[in-house]
Amino acid sequence: MTQYNLLADLFRYPQNGYIEDVNKCADYLKENYPVAYQQMLPFIDVINGMSIIQIEELFGRTFHIQAICYLDIGYVLFAEDYKRGEFLVQMKNEQRKVNNDCGVELSDNLPNALTLLPLLEDSEFREELVVRMYIPALEMMLKEFDTARMQLKDKVRKKKQKVVIQENLPNMNIYKFAIEATLSILQLDFEISEFEGKEINADPLSSFLPNCEGSCVETKPSEKKK
Repeated sequence: MTQYNLLADLFRYPQNGYIEDVNKCADYLKENYPVAYQQMLPFIDVINGMSIIQIEELFGRTFHIQAICYLDIGYVLFAEDYKRGEFLVQMKNEQRKVNNDCGVELSDNLPNALTLLPLLEDSEFREELVVRMYIPALEMMLKEFDTARMQLKDKVRKKKQKVVIQENLPNMNIYKFAIEATLSILQLDFEISEFEGKEINADPLSSFLPNCEGSCVETKPSEKKK
């Protein structure tokens, strides 16, 4: 599952070598996921034309300072609801089990969430995590890049905070294409899933119920597999 480690690097805070990481991911997608590669091309082209300082500014404006969207999956899905805290604790446990170094970011931060996938031995658990959590979160992230939504956020900030930082920053929606490509790959890799269409709001933490090995989705008696 090399693709998820490569995709994770796209969403880490840009440092020296970031452009090389983007191009390495692009080469892999071009060979193995041509549709996702085409989706990500605008992102690749822009990043290759920027300095690392410019990329840092763009990354900060997109995900940190007056962010367009956030990278913490639990926050994207549940905002300040208590379920976010429970999800975060359980993700931390899963990361610890496989010794995945999350650095200074939270365990459900998108890069850490993506690098967790190749380390999970239980394929059913991995599938449920992706279909019920990752894919809905990325779909919600993408919606935040809608022009009208971005303009509304800036309007509210001007009213409340009296200022919009880096309002005219070029290419401020470019990470949308990296998110879109990542979502496309997840949807393709987990295209056929028994968890497809299940509402995450009903029981978003079913995979992490205590004393469960891997997936713990409760099945009604009439729905149990024969």
